[in-house]
Amino acid sequence: MYKTSDYAIIVAGGKGQRMGSDIPKQFLPIGGMPVLMRTIRRFHEYDDKLNIILVLPESQQDYWRELCDKHSFGIPHTIVNGGATRFHSVKNGLEAIPDDADGVAGVHDGVRPFPATDVIRRCFDTARTVGAAVPVTPVVETLRHIGTGTVSRNDYRLVQTPQTFDIKLLKEAYRQEYTEAFTDDASVVESLGHEIKLIDGNRENIKITTPFDLTIAEALAD
Repeated sequence: MYKTSDYAIIVAGGKGQRMGSDIPKQFLPIGGMPVLMRTIRRFHEYDDKLNIILVLPESQQDYWRELCDKHSFGIPHTIVNGGATRFHSVKNGLEAIPDDADGVAGVHDGVRPFPATDVIRRCFDTARTVGAAVPVTPVVETLRHIGTGTVSRNDYRLVQTPQTFDIKLLKEAYRQEYTEAFTDDASVVESLGHEIKLIDGNRENIKITTPFDLTIAEALAD
């Protein structure tokens, strides 16, 4: 394997409000292991030399370290403080990457513990070639636009993470001023005029935000 200078920025800033829990959702257990540990483990399985940057609110970092001790979790990672928004959290993560780094950075939601390693690989490999890649899945249910009626689901895709980019491109994109139009990393990069390549994702790569999602995650856990 190439000598990696690749990075994964894993953003975990949830508070668990929709989960109805006092414990932030990224720390809730799935099959006895906190969600966030499963997420990090999946990227380590893809490439055990990958540089992992974990972006966490400062107020949650001591608890995370306690969990790591409790579960003897030893996968190497760098902890960075979260920001006021996801945009600013990703920007903080990027600042932990040297400006002269020459590789690919993937940005991933900490509460998506089931990205397929093959999907991660294809995202990184594609970004290495074309600069930007995002995993998506087809819409399987009928869509209806309020006011105009049913629309063709073939014209839409559900967007997942990791969203992967040439590091220099992503750093340039995140030097822009924040706007509410930046709903994910792809939208930040697209604002520079750069095309995003869509990659087939995996449906198991769910984002855990509600108790129902947690139930599904328990069924998916290995």
